[in-house]
Amino acid sequence: MEIVQIVGIGIIATILSVILRQQKPEFALQVSIVTGLIIFIFVISKLNYVIEVLNNLAKRIDMDLLYFSTILKVIGVAYIAEFGAQIARDSGEGAIASKIELAGKILIMVLAVPVLTSLLDLIIKIIP
Repeated sequence: MEIVQIVGIGIIATILSVILRQQKPEFALQVSIVTGLIIFIFVISKLNYVIEVLNNLAKRIDMDLLYFSTILKVIGVAYIAEFGAQIARDSGEGAIASKIELAGKILIMVLAVPVLTSLLDLIIKIIP
């Protein structure tokens, strides 16, 4: 039950951060960032299994690897942008968090252009 460990780490870090925020606010932010990184690294190792399974499925259905890698990149950009925005929001920088989210959305849109182009080409071929 990894979620119990993650929640435990989160609760301990939250208590530590609340205590430090009153006496040393600069350390509270660092505790928050380090905790976020620890949880992110813990969870990212679990994603390898999911990526491997999805990769095998893509090979089995003979899916073009360009589309599969694009989908994985989009998911990665979304997670990283969300993580960065949460760190910025935790430090009280809501405006920077919004800019990080906007940049993530724009990068996702740029990554999706080849998939959308192929989809439109397919629709044009189907329509007589």
